[in-house]
Amino acid sequence: MTTTLPDSSPDELEDEPERGPLRRCLVTRQQGPREAMLRFVAGPDRQLVFDASATLPGRGMWLSASADVIDLAVRRGVFPRAAKMQLTVPPNLASVVRAALERRVAELLGLTRRGGAAISGFEKAREWLQAGKAGLVVQATDGSPDERARFVGNRMVPVVAVLSAAALGKIFGREHTVHVVLAPGRLAGMIENEARRLEGVADKVLSGQ
Repeated sequence: MTTTLPDSSPDELEDEPERGPLRRCLVTRQQGPREAMLRFVAGPDRQLVFDASATLPGRGMWLSASADVIDLAVRRGVFPRAAKMQLTVPPNLASVVRAALERRVAELLGLTRRGGAAISGFEKAREWLQAGKAGLVVQATDGSPDERARFVGNRMVPVVAVLSAAALGKIFGREHTVHVVLAPGRLAGMIENEARRLEGVADKVLSGQ
């Protein structure tokens, strides 16, 4: 389904100060929390760079975390106008963003595992869940829907599914992993946020494969 979004006039693409908790999307013109949006910057070689961690120097150009929004930004030439310079923009930008967010989720999960705040496997992870030790449940996208639902049951805990069983298994030293439980804390919150961004970006990319 194609999303119809308003055109952005040159005046609307003027730089906005990067202060406060909110950022404005260059395409939709709607504001959202900075941690839920996607930041891009102009690289020194005039290449558009996706700043996954939102820490790179330079004036940020922000989009909502949506594959449709990214595609429209590319088609409408939003980034060169916002940067006021010629920029090389990857035509497959949504795929580039998706891959970067997948790496970020995997890296954060690795940190959590090494810190002892994550456990994998149906039985062990369910023990944490039943004991009330879960701050976030991460499940494989290709796991059985029935098994995934049975694992969580009616427990009120955030659940995300953005990586395959093979990708999760690689992080936890297994051939494949479907269920991961994370203890509450800063890393669990960061992983949930990155997964929510990835969900928005991955939807159209996955359906188009």
